Amino acid sequence: MGWLSFGQARRNRRQFSRRLHRKAEMSPVVVGLLLASALIHAIWNAIVRNGKDRFWSIAVICLVGAVAALPFALVLGPPARPSWPYLILSALLQIGYSLFLVRAYRDGELSSVYPIARGSAPLLVTLGAALVAGELPNTAALIGIVCVSSGILSLTLGSNRPDRHSAIAAFATGIFIASYMVVDGLGVRLSESAPSYAAWQAVAAGVLIPLSFVIIRRRAPGLPRGKEGALVVGAGILGTLGYCIAVWAMSRSAMGGVSAIRETSILFAALIGTFVLHEKLTVQKIIGALMVTIGVVYLAAA
Repeated sequence: MGWLSFGQARRNRRQFSRRLHRKAEMSPVVVGLLLASALIHAIWNAIVRNGKDRFWSIAVICLVGAVAALPFALVLGPPARPSWPYLILSALLQIGYSLFLVRAYRDGELSSVYPIARGSAPLLVTLGAALVAGELPNTAALIGIVCVSSGILSLTLGSNRPDRHSAIAAFATGIFIASYMVVDGLGVRLSESAPSYAAWQAVAAGVLIPLSFVIIRRRAPGLPRGKEGALVVGAGILGTLGYCIAVWAMSRSAMGGVSAIRETSILFAALIGTFVLHEKLTVQKIIGALMVTIGVVYLAAA
């Protein structure tokens, strides 16, 4: 019996490892859905950046997302037990992401802050996936890393750069993005049901982030009203859908590639910042955003 138990334990460990390191080529459907997710993400960030109280906007967006995801979570049931710690850890990391994003947008423009925060994420996700899941970067990924790093450096230098505190907050935001995406990439591969994991992750984050608002502000976020309220509610539904797409994609494909394609939202954000929020478009911003975008394309092709 002892040998049988030992053999079974070894087989279980091998199965666990295979599920954790699962990787497949991206289909055109996955790429298309991720591009839609990127556009959605740029839109809801523009709504947050343009809001009067950005912390309130994020808290309500997450709460709306949780309410929208809850019926699906209850119907689908909980994901497999091994994925639960990852799900909770991801939700906790997203609190840090929200706080630093609010700080970055306090003084920084969307077209400057967003590329730093989002561009650093695929770089860090690729490195994190290499360390945690054994997804080693190839030559294309290394080229992508250099391009992303150069683009971010370009955006943080020069006369039109964001102030030091905004740039630091944006990069810290990227660290949290990379962290929760690697955690979700591992968790969804252990969940046995990507839709279930994504739905419950949205519920968990959608409860904890508004709770952090209550703890910090010592009051509940007010109900959304008027045009801004309608935009925030729409962003909550679309934002949840967008990240659920990304979580589902990570159950089928490499984490670095998923993150890279999703961060093409940088170009969408640059366009929205210029033509909707009327931010000044400079040559430096164009070069920086293009370098980051070229980098994420290389990372996606890796």
